[in-house]
Amino acid sequence: MNFANYLLTAAEWIGTVAFAVSGAATAVERRLDLFGVLFMGLITALGGGMTRDLLLGCVPPALFVSGDFVLTALGTALLVFVVCYVRTNMFAQKGTQLARLVDVADALGLGIFAVLGTEIAMKAGYGANAFMCVSMGAITGCGGGALRDVLSREIPFVFTKHVYAVAAIAGALLYYVLMYWKLADASTSAVAGMVLTVAIRLLAMIYRWDLPKVGEHHSH
Repeated sequence: MNFANYLLTAAEWIGTVAFAVSGAATAVERRLDLFGVLFMGLITALGGGMTRDLLLGCVPPALFVSGDFVLTALGTALLVFVVCYVRTNMFAQKGTQLARLVDVADALGLGIFAVLGTEIAMKAGYGANAFMCVSMGAITGCGGGALRDVLSREIPFVFTKHVYAVAAIAGALLYYVLMYWKLADASTSAVAGMVLTVAIRLLAMIYRWDLPKVGEHHSH
């Protein structure tokens, strides 16, 4: 296994943990029970990849055959539940801590999985189809969070908050262009795509960048 493969494998583990934290923390905020927290951590971490695999015709999806990632997601979600359960008073007094945790974990997972999804689509034989590859990257990055929000009866984050999908598309597109046109090696391309997505996402949260919405008028 070369360095690029090591990097992508490590990134997949980190992304799984990050999205599991995001899903579990959201479940805690919604006052779900232990099973709900575990399920939300799992579906947020691996739901985007499951959707991508189904669209690419890879069945059964990796979710059902990659036991290590399932156990990692469940273990992470359990840890989040235990910490929140033991330190209930702290989270009750400082609810924004959970919100920040969700946002930062989400940004990290988004960047990692946007690149991984694009890479998987290219390896699946769709490298000449930019739209397909970038779409698979965006779906991998955004899909788990969308499922999380639907299950918690929220309008999916991807449609409402701070250029969420745009960040995933930008990172996936940058990775695709660098790889397809051989402008950089695999490791550099992956890091560049991840960093761009995370940077856009975090800057959008800090400066509250939003895409326009009908009915919103700002007075000057």
